[in-house]
Amino acid sequence: MKMTIRIQTELFDVGREIEELSREGVGAIASFTGLVRAEAGLEALILEHYPGMTEREIARHAEEAARRWPLLGVTVIHRVGELRPGEPIVLVAAAAAHRGDAFAACEFLMDQVKTQATFWKQQRRAGQAVWLDAKPSDNERAGRWK
Repeated sequence: MKMTIRIQTELFDVGREIEELSREGVGAIASFTGLVRAEAGLEALILEHYPGMTEREIARHAEEAARRWPLLGVTVIHRVGELRPGEPIVLVAAAAAHRGDAFAACEFLMDQVKTQATFWKQQRRAGQAVWLDAKPSDNERAGRWK
C-alpha cells in the first residue's frame, strides 16, 4: 500500500494528490478536504504539532485502516501554522478497488486524525488568540470505530 503522510505549512494541490493515488487496480478514491471555517470575526486559525510524533500517530491509524479495508493507497496531509478562513487545512484520501472500502477508510482516517493526532489549535479573533478544546461530538464520532 502506498502511504503518504505530510505535515506542512504550504498549500496542497488536491488534484495532484489524487492523481498520485491513481494507479492500476484502483477503482475508487474517496477524499475529504477540510477548510478553515469562515466564521464571523475569525481572523486566523493557528495550528501547532509535535514533529515526528504527529506523523507517527497518523501513520498508525493509516496502518489500522489498511488492516480493516483492502486499501491500495492512503494520503493524509495536514497543514500547520497560521491559516486564514477558507484555506484548506487537511486532506485525507483513500484508494481501493471498490468505493465502499475507500469511503469507509476515508471517514475512519478523518475521525482518527481529528481526535487522535497531536495538534493544538488556537483561534484568533480581534487580535486575541484562544486555545480550542476538543469537541465531544468529534470524540463520539471517532468512538464508533472501536
